[in-house]
Amino acid sequence: MSAASLSIDLNGDVGEWDSTAADAATRFQADADLALSLSSLNVACGGHAGDPGSMRRLARLARDRGLALGAHPSFPDRSGFGRLPMALPSAEIERLVVEQVSALVGIAAEEGIDVGHVKPHGALYNLAATDAAVAFCIARAVTRVNPQLVLVALSGSASIEAGARAGLTTASEVFSDRAYESDGSLTPRTLPGSLLTDPEAAAARLVRMIREGLVTSRQGSLLHVTATTACIHGDTPGSADFARRLRAALGTAGIGVARLA
Repeated sequence: MSAASLSIDLNGDVGEWDSTAADAATRFQADADLALSLSSLNVACGGHAGDPGSMRRLARLARDRGLALGAHPSFPDRSGFGRLPMALPSAEIERLVVEQVSALVGIAAEEGIDVGHVKPHGALYNLAATDAAVAFCIARAVTRVNPQLVLVALSGSASIEAGARAGLTTASEVFSDRAYESDGSLTPRTLPGSLLTDPEAAAARLVRMIREGLVTSRQGSLLHVTATTACIHGDTPGSADFARRLRAALGTAGIGVARLA
Protein backbone atom coordinates (compact mmCIF):
# COMPACT_ATOMS: atom_id res chain seq x y z
CA MET A 1 0.00 0.00 0.00
CA SER A 2 1.39 3.40 -0.94
CA ALA A 3 1.86 6.11 1.67
CA ALA A 4 -0.65 8.29 -0.19
CA SER A 5 -3.38 5.68 0.26
CA LEU A 6 -2.95 5.35 4.02
CA SER A 7 -5.69 6.64 6.28
CA ILE A 8 -6.99 6.23 9.81
CA ASP A 9 -10.23 6.99 11.62
CA LEU A 10 -9.73 9.28 14.61
CA ASN A 11 -12.33 8.61 17.30
CA GLY A 12 -12.99 10.39 20.57
CA ASP A 13 -14.87 9.43 23.72
CA VAL A 14 -17.33 12.27 24.35
CA GLY A 15 -20.58 13.10 26.11
CA GLU A 16 -19.14 12.03 29.45
CA TRP A 17 -21.22 14.58 31.36
CA ASP A 18 -24.86 15.17 32.22
CA SER A 19 -26.98 17.82 30.53
CA THR A 20 -28.33 19.02 33.89
CA ALA A 21 -24.88 19.66 35.40
CA ALA A 22 -23.76 23.21 36.10
CA ASP A 23 -20.80 22.85 33.74
CA ALA A 24 -22.76 21.16 30.92
CA ALA A 25 -22.25 24.04 28.45
CA THR A 26 -18.50 24.08 29.12
CA ARG A 27 -18.22 20.31 28.76
CA PHE A 28 -20.19 20.31 25.52
CA GLN A 29 -17.96 23.03 24.10
CA ALA A 30 -14.87 20.99 25.02
CA ASP A 31 -16.35 18.02 23.13
CA ALA A 32 -17.20 20.24 20.16
CA ASP A 33 -13.65 21.62 20.08
CA LEU A 34 -12.18 18.10 20.20
CA ALA A 35 -14.56 16.94 17.47
CA LEU A 36 -13.06 19.47 15.02
CA SER A 37 -10.09 17.09 14.62
CA LEU A 38 -12.00 13.79 14.70
CA SER A 39 -13.89 11.66 12.21
CA SER A 40 -15.89 9.55 14.71
CA LEU A 41 -17.55 10.17 18.07
CA ASN A 42 -18.16 7.58 20.80
CA VAL A 43 -20.99 8.94 22.95
CA ALA A 44 -21.48 7.91 26.57
CA CYS A 45 -24.97 6.51 26.87
CA GLY A 46 -25.85 6.41 30.54
CA GLY A 47 -23.59 3.79 32.10
CA HIS A 48 -20.56 5.67 33.38
CA ALA A 49 -21.81 9.10 32.26
CA GLY A 50 -24.25 10.84 29.95
CA ASP A 51 -28.01 11.26 29.83
CA PRO A 52 -30.63 11.78 27.10
CA GLY A 53 -29.82 15.48 26.87
CA SER A 54 -26.08 14.99 26.38
CA MET A 55 -26.69 12.17 23.90
CA ARG A 56 -29.03 14.37 21.88
CA ARG A 57 -26.55 17.27 21.72
CA LEU A 58 -23.73 14.99 20.56
CA ALA A 59 -25.96 13.26 17.99
CA ARG A 60 -26.77 16.67 16.52
CA LEU A 61 -23.11 17.62 16.52
CA ALA A 62 -22.16 14.44 14.66
CA ARG A 63 -25.00 14.97 12.17
CA ASP A 64 -24.12 18.59 11.48
CA ARG A 65 -20.40 17.92 11.05
CA GLY A 66 -20.69 14.68 9.09
CA LEU A 67 -19.00 12.56 11.75
CA ALA A 68 -19.59 8.87 12.41
CA LEU A 69 -21.70 8.38 15.54
CA GLY A 70 -21.07 5.52 17.92
CA ALA A 71 -22.34 4.29 21.29
CA HIS A 72 -19.97 4.07 24.26
CA PRO A 73 -21.61 1.67 26.75
CA SER A 74 -20.03 0.74 30.07
CA PHE A 75 -20.54 -0.91 33.40
CA PRO A 76 -23.18 1.01 35.43
CA ASP A 77 -20.51 2.76 37.48
CA ARG A 78 -20.92 6.51 37.64
CA SER A 79 -18.94 6.97 40.83
CA GLY A 80 -15.92 5.17 39.35
CA PHE A 81 -16.41 6.58 35.82
CA GLY A 82 -16.78 3.06 34.48
CA ARG A 83 -13.17 2.21 35.27
CA LEU A 84 -13.87 -0.29 38.05
CA PRO A 85 -14.39 -3.94 37.00
CA MET A 86 -17.74 -5.40 38.03
CA ALA A 87 -18.51 -9.11 38.37
CA LEU A 88 -21.85 -9.30 36.59
CA PRO A 89 -23.66 -12.31 35.10
CA SER A 90 -23.39 -12.70 31.34
CA ALA A 91 -27.08 -11.98 30.86
CA GLU A 92 -26.73 -8.70 32.79
CA ILE A 93 -23.76 -7.56 30.71
CA GLU A 94 -25.69 -8.31 27.54
CA ARG A 95 -28.75 -6.49 28.87
CA LEU A 96 -26.90 -3.33 29.87
CA VAL A 97 -25.13 -3.10 26.52
CA VAL A 98 -28.40 -3.55 24.63
CA GLU A 99 -30.09 -0.96 26.83
CA GLN A 100 -27.38 1.69 26.52
CA VAL A 101 -26.80 1.28 22.79
CA SER A 102 -30.54 1.27 22.11
CA ALA A 103 -30.93 4.51 24.07
CA LEU A 104 -28.53 6.31 21.74
CA VAL A 105 -29.96 4.63 18.64
CA GLY A 106 -33.43 5.92 19.51
CA ILE A 107 -32.30 9.48 20.22
CA ALA A 108 -30.10 9.57 17.13
CA ALA A 109 -32.98 8.42 14.93
CA GLU A 110 -35.04 11.35 16.20
CA GLU A 111 -32.20 13.66 15.19
CA GLY A 112 -31.85 12.19 11.71
CA ILE A 113 -28.57 10.31 12.12
CA ASP A 114 -27.73 6.62 12.37
CA VAL A 115 -25.52 5.06 15.01
CA GLY A 116 -22.83 3.21 13.09
CA HIS A 117 -20.55 1.66 15.69
CA VAL A 118 -20.22 0.52 19.28
CA LYS A 119 -17.13 0.90 21.45
CA PRO A 120 -17.31 -0.25 25.08
CA HIS A 121 -15.79 1.99 27.73
CA GLY A 122 -13.21 1.59 30.46
CA ALA A 123 -13.26 -1.57 32.54
CA LEU A 124 -15.84 -3.23 30.28
CA TYR A 125 -13.62 -2.60 27.24
CA ASN A 126 -10.50 -3.88 29.01
CA LEU A 127 -12.22 -6.96 30.43
CA ALA A 128 -13.65 -7.89 27.04
CA ALA A 129 -10.18 -7.60 25.52
CA THR A 130 -9.02 -10.68 27.45
CA ASP A 131 -12.18 -12.47 28.61
CA ALA A 132 -13.74 -14.35 25.69
CA ALA A 133 -17.04 -14.88 27.51
CA VAL A 134 -17.50 -11.16 28.22
CA ALA A 135 -16.40 -10.33 24.69
CA PHE A 136 -19.03 -12.61 23.22
CA CYS A 137 -21.74 -11.15 25.50
CA ILE A 138 -20.96 -7.72 24.10
CA ALA A 139 -20.87 -8.97 20.51
CA ARG A 140 -24.20 -10.75 20.97
CA ALA A 141 -25.72 -7.61 22.46
CA VAL A 142 -24.57 -5.53 19.50
CA THR A 143 -26.10 -7.99 17.03
CA ARG A 144 -29.38 -7.85 18.95
CA VAL A 145 -29.54 -4.08 18.47
CA ASN A 146 -28.37 -4.09 14.84
CA PRO A 147 -26.06 -6.62 13.18
CA GLN A 148 -24.87 -3.88 10.81
CA LEU A 149 -23.18 -2.01 13.66
CA VAL A 150 -19.37 -2.01 13.66
CA LEU A 151 -17.74 -3.27 16.87
CA VAL A 152 -14.70 -1.18 17.82
CA ALA A 153 -12.25 -3.08 20.01
CA LEU A 154 -8.60 -3.29 21.00
CA SER A 155 -6.40 -4.57 18.19
CA GLY A 156 -5.64 -8.26 18.57
CA SER A 157 -8.10 -8.70 21.44
CA ALA A 158 -10.70 -11.32 22.29
CA SER A 159 -13.33 -8.71 21.37
CA ILE A 160 -12.17 -8.63 17.76
CA GLU A 161 -12.41 -12.42 17.57
CA ALA A 162 -15.82 -12.47 19.28
CA GLY A 163 -17.18 -9.81 16.95
CA ALA A 164 -16.05 -11.75 13.90
CA ARG A 165 -17.59 -14.96 15.28
CA ALA A 166 -20.88 -13.13 15.78
CA GLY A 167 -20.84 -11.95 12.17
CA LEU A 168 -20.08 -8.31 12.97
CA THR A 169 -17.75 -6.01 11.11
CA THR A 170 -14.97 -5.06 13.51
CA ALA A 171 -12.61 -2.09 13.68
CA SER A 172 -9.23 -2.68 15.32
CA GLU A 173 -8.43 0.18 17.65
CA VAL A 174 -5.09 1.60 18.70
CA PHE A 175 -4.50 4.36 21.22
CA SER A 176 -2.69 7.58 20.45
CA ASP A 177 -2.54 8.69 24.07
CA ARG A 178 -2.11 5.50 26.10
CA ALA A 179 0.94 3.33 26.84
CA TYR A 180 0.93 -0.42 26.12
CA GLU A 181 2.01 -3.38 28.21
CA SER A 182 4.04 -6.24 26.72
CA ASP A 183 0.93 -8.45 26.52
CA GLY A 184 -0.80 -5.90 24.28
CA SER A 185 -3.08 -4.51 26.98
CA LEU A 186 -3.22 -0.84 27.88
CA THR A 187 -1.05 0.28 30.78
CA PRO A 188 -3.27 0.75 33.88
CA ARG A 189 -3.97 4.41 34.57
CA THR A 190 -2.64 3.93 38.10
CA LEU A 191 0.90 3.51 36.75
CA PRO A 192 3.19 6.41 35.82
CA GLY A 193 3.47 7.07 32.10
CA SER A 194 0.15 5.41 31.28
CA LEU A 195 -1.07 8.57 29.53
CA LEU A 196 0.92 10.17 26.69
CA THR A 197 0.71 13.96 26.70
CA ASP A 198 3.31 14.92 24.06
CA PRO A 199 1.41 15.20 20.74
CA GLU A 200 4.58 15.02 18.61
CA ALA A 201 5.72 11.79 20.27
CA ALA A 202 2.19 10.39 20.09
CA ALA A 203 1.94 11.26 16.40
CA ALA A 204 5.27 9.60 15.59
CA ARG A 205 4.13 6.47 17.42
CA LEU A 206 0.76 6.48 15.65
CA VAL A 207 2.40 6.89 12.24
CA ARG A 208 4.48 3.80 12.97
CA MET A 209 1.40 1.85 14.05
CA ILE A 210 -0.33 2.76 10.79
CA ARG A 211 2.63 2.24 8.45
CA GLU A 212 4.42 -0.68 10.10
CA GLY A 213 1.82 -2.20 12.40
CA LEU A 214 4.22 -1.91 15.32
CA VAL A 215 4.26 -0.20 18.72
CA THR A 216 6.79 -0.38 21.54
CA SER A 217 5.43 -1.48 24.91
CA ARG A 218 6.29 0.16 28.21
CA GLN A 219 8.68 -2.74 28.83
CA GLY A 220 10.45 -2.16 25.51
CA SER A 221 9.08 -5.08 23.49
CA LEU A 222 7.66 -4.68 19.98
CA LEU A 223 3.96 -5.42 19.56
CA HIS A 224 2.11 -6.07 16.31
CA VAL A 225 -1.11 -4.07 15.92
CA THR A 226 -3.73 -3.37 13.27
CA ALA A 227 -4.69 0.30 13.15
CA THR A 228 -8.16 0.85 11.70
CA THR A 229 -9.15 3.54 14.19
CA ALA A 230 -7.23 5.51 16.81
CA CYS A 231 -8.65 6.88 20.05
CA ILE A 232 -8.14 10.30 21.59
CA HIS A 233 -9.68 10.53 25.06
CA GLY A 234 -11.98 13.49 25.53
CA ASP A 235 -11.50 13.61 29.31
CA THR A 236 -7.76 14.29 29.02
CA PRO A 237 -6.86 17.93 29.80
CA GLY A 238 -5.97 19.77 26.58
CA SER A 239 -7.41 17.00 24.41
CA ALA A 240 -8.65 19.39 21.69
CA ASP A 241 -5.17 20.87 21.16
CA PHE A 242 -3.62 17.39 21.39
CA ALA A 243 -5.99 16.14 18.68
CA ARG A 244 -5.40 19.14 16.44
CA ARG A 245 -1.62 18.73 16.57
CA LEU A 246 -1.88 14.96 16.12
CA ARG A 247 -4.06 15.33 13.02
CA ALA A 248 -1.70 17.95 11.57
CA ALA A 249 1.25 15.60 12.08
CA LEU A 250 -0.62 12.80 10.33
CA GLY A 251 -1.24 15.10 7.37
CA THR A 252 2.44 16.00 7.20
CA ALA A 253 3.22 12.27 7.16
CA GLY A 254 0.83 11.78 4.22
CA ILE A 255 -1.78 9.91 6.24
CA GLY A 256 -5.41 10.89 5.75
CA VAL A 257 -8.26 10.84 8.25
CA ALA A 258 -11.47 9.07 7.23
CA ARG A 259 -14.52 8.17 9.29
CA LEU A 260 -15.57 4.60 9.98
CA ALA A 261 -17.77 3.28 7.19
